[in-house]
Amino acid sequence: MGVWDHVSDRLCSFSHVYRNKKPQQLQTVEIRVKMDCEGCERKVHRSVQGMEGVSSIDIDPKQHKLTVTGYVEPRKVVNRVRRKTGKAAELWPYVPYDTVDHPYAAGAYDKRAPAGYVRNVNSDPSLAPLARASSTEIRYSTAFSEDNANSCAIM
Repeated sequence: MGVWDHVSDRLCSFSHVYRNKKPQQLQTVEIRVKMDCEGCERKVHRSVQGMEGVSSIDIDPKQHKLTVTGYVEPRKVVNRVRRKTGKAAELWPYVPYDTVDHPYAAGAYDKRAPAGYVRNVNSDPSLAPLARASSTEIRYSTAFSEDNANSCAIM
């Protein structure tokens, strides 16, 4: 009774841990990786190809963008690309410029961003405090504009 009960308790406790694990959701992970040539593209593709849960891989070398779709965690995909390729990789930091209030503010505008994209300052306000103008700032900046007919007469 002693050894058999001990072994069955261990097996049941391990299976209990795995049963409580939540199934992963289908996600699309966008990563920025610098790719200069076709060899770099192949290297990045092979690094993600063997990962468990990956459904599809799309590479856009012109924008230095890797898109992975599947049942994966974004952090694990980024770490795998870094480890296997030796290249600097980060989650896609850009959003279309239409989604940002002030796309040409100092923190949002990035010269290296692809055309039509700016840095994602909505998710991290510490990146660009000027890009997130308050209503007071907007009120004062529009009060002295040339488009405002009721603006200050000094101008």
